[in-house]
Amino acid sequence: MMTLLILAACSAPEPAGRASWRETMPAPGPDPALAAAGIPPTASPDLAAGIDTVILLPAQDVVRFVALGDAGQGNDLQYKVGDAMSAICAIRGCDFAVYLGDNFYNDGVNDIDDPQFEEKFELPYANIAFPFYVTLGNHDYGAGGSGYEFWKAPYYIEYTDRSEKWVFPAPFFRVDAGVVELFSLDTNAIVWGFFDDQLAWLNERVPASTAAWTVAFGHHPYLSNGPHGNAGLYDGQNSNGIGDGEYVKEVFDQAICGKVDLYLCGHDHSRQWLEDTCNGTELIVSGAGATTTSLDDTNPVRFQEDTEGFLWVEMDATRFTGVFYNENGVAEFEYTIER
Repeated sequence: MMTLLILAACSAPEPAGRASWRETMPAPGPDPALAAAGIPPTASPDLAAGIDTVILLPAQDVVRFVALGDAGQGNDLQYKVGDAMSAICAIRGCDFAVYLGDNFYNDGVNDIDDPQFEEKFELPYANIAFPFYVTLGNHDYGAGGSGYEFWKAPYYIEYTDRSEKWVFPAPFFRVDAGVVELFSLDTNAIVWGFFDDQLAWLNERVPASTAAWTVAFGHHPYLSNGPHGNAGLYDGQNSNGIGDGEYVKEVFDQAICGKVDLYLCGHDHSRQWLEDTCNGTELIVSGAGATTTSLDDTNPVRFQEDTEGFLWVEMDATRFTGVFYNENGVAEFEYTIER
C-alpha cells in the first residue's frame, strides 16, 4: 500500500488525492499542431512548479527493487525480460520496479486511451503485481525522439488512475520507502533547458532526506559507454546547450553528484556499472529492457554488457547490493557497497 502526498513548497504537509493534483495542472501545451510542425516549445513544460509530490511506502528495514528502461517496444524480448524479472522477483523478492523511460517507442502515446499502454506495458508485465515507479524519456515526449511534445505528460499522469502498477503522479517526484528514498527526475525537460524547479526541489529535498540511502533515477546518463555517451557530449555534439546534455551535466554537478548515493538511468540500450563515480555517486545504466545498442570503452566500468536484461537491487541500513541479470534470468554481475 502506498500513500500519495502533494506538498506545496514552504507549507505544512497535508495529504491530497490525485484529483486535487490534477486541478493544479495547466492545460496541456504547446499546441499539438505547433509540435507536429516541428516548432519547439517556448515555455517551460514543468507541470509541478512549487509542488513536492511524495509517495510514502510502509517503512521497511530492507528494500528490494528492479530497474530497467528503454523497454517500450512490445516485442518478444520485452516479454522475455519481463518473464525473467518476474521469476527472479519470485525468488529474491521485489517491492517495486523503477522504470527508466522511453516506455513507448517511437513517439509516446497520443492520449490516455492509446492502446500502447496495454500493448507495451500491461501485457508484457502481466505476471508482475508490484508497482512501477516511472520516469519519462525523450521518446515518451514524442517528435520522433526529439522529445519536445511536452503536452503529452498529462496522459501519463492520468493513466496512473487506470493501472494497477503504473505510477507516475508528476513529471518529477520522490518515493520514501524508509531505508531508501528515491527521486524521479524529468531529464528530458533538463535536456531542453527547463530545470529551475527541479533544481530547487533537489537542493531542498535531497539534503533533508533521513533515509540510509538516496537514489535518483531518470532517463539520460551522466556517463555512458553507449552511442549517446556522456552528458555534455551526447551523440558527439558539443553545442553548449540543447541536445548535447550540457544542462544535464550542469544540474547533476550541482544537485546529484556527491549528493545522492546512486543514479539509475537508461537512454543507451545496455547494462553498465561505471567504475568512475560522480563525486562519489554510483552510476548505473540499465536500458536494455527490450533492445540493445553497442558499447565502447570510453569510461572504465565494473561491468558492461550489450544484451537485454535488468538490475536487481537490495538495500538495508548498511549494505547496498546490485545484481545484473540477463534476459534469461542468469546473474552476470554482482557488486556490494557497505558502510
